[in-house]
Amino acid sequence: MEIHEYQAKQLLGEFGVNIPPGGLAYSPEQAVYRASELGGSRWVVKAQIYSGGRGKAGGIKVCGDSHEIWDASESLLGRRLVTVQTGPAGKPIYRLYVEPAFNILSEKYFGLVLDRSRECIVAVGSAEGGMDIEELAESRPDAIIRTEIEPAVGMQMFQAKRLAYQIGFDAQDTGQAANIFLRAYRAFRDLDATMLEINPLAVTAEGGVLALDAKMTFDDNALFRHSMISEFRDKSQEDPNEMEAADRGLSYVGLEGNIGCIVNGAGLAMATMDIIKLRGGEPANFMDIGGGASPSRVAKAFRLVLSDPKVKAILVNIFAGINRCDWVAEGVIEAVRRFEPGIPVVVRLSGTNMDEGLRMIRESGLQIQSTDTLDGAVKAAVESISEKG
Repeated sequence: MEIHEYQAKQLLGEFGVNIPPGGLAYSPEQAVYRASELGGSRWVVKAQIYSGGRGKAGGIKVCGDSHEIWDASESLLGRRLVTVQTGPAGKPIYRLYVEPAFNILSEKYFGLVLDRSRECIVAVGSAEGGMDIEELAESRPDAIIRTEIEPAVGMQMFQAKRLAYQIGFDAQDTGQAANIFLRAYRAFRDLDATMLEINPLAVTAEGGVLALDAKMTFDDNALFRHSMISEFRDKSQEDPNEMEAADRGLSYVGLEGNIGCIVNGAGLAMATMDIIKLRGGEPANFMDIGGGASPSRVAKAFRLVLSDPKVKAILVNIFAGINRCDWVAEGVIEAVRRFEPGIPVVVRLSGTNMDEGLRMIRESGLQIQSTDTLDGAVKAAVESISEKG
């Protein structure tokens, strides 16, 4: 789960990280009022969307008076901001965050990420903040400093100070930067985050070292422990199909292909997409309906996949262990009768009650192809699209 910049700053501030004051606005009038509350002579108006790269895309504007704040807010609110991370569709802007503009002396990058392959947390830093870290890592990997943190021990002061020194903080600011690193780590750990990014972490003429931007993502499976974070969710920033799937306990990620996938198990879903690509097809989605694929759950998955206009064929791939193939077959038959998809439907069933499930599909009288092999099902789905032209 992602949250907005101002929400991430609120959380980090509660852990003692130095953040600038700011105010949320939903209209140009509110933005002007927030600036008057903050005082000063220069302000920054920031679009709040789930994406980095907002500055390059025109989503962050520096303003010198109330007229500029009004104009900037009016130009941002209601539009879709397209960044390098959003894709061509962009993300809608429905809220803005107004902060004082600071005189920045230098910008650094600091981040924390959960590294499952190393079974640790990795602190990432760079002396070149304010730019896309992915772009920097690709063009100049030597500019990225990494420090592995043992979760059982946590980030230590010597690690924080060493990282601050390595990314170019001078003696005067190293202690302040190290304290920010330690407090950010505690926020990362205590809130079950999977990624935390402060970019830029700036040395300013007015306020020492400040987190001028922040981004956090969280482990969905741990949100039951953090009700406040769950309430931060902004559905306007989510893909409607992915949001609907999550609300119904399904795992769905939209892709650009034309073969809709309905699969039980994340690993099997990945393997299914790999074989579709191998056979010359393109998956339209990742879909994991889970182990307990009841008939109603299968029907919900069908409706979700069919809502994507790009889908030209549906491939159902079920390996029944704790599940039963006859239950899945019942769900497929019910869904085809109810929704009348009008596109080829191919079903592969294997495992518990496989023969009964395949028999039910064959005797349904519906235009459903069935098989007990994954490769055969993928070939049938790819060929069905080719035959349609």
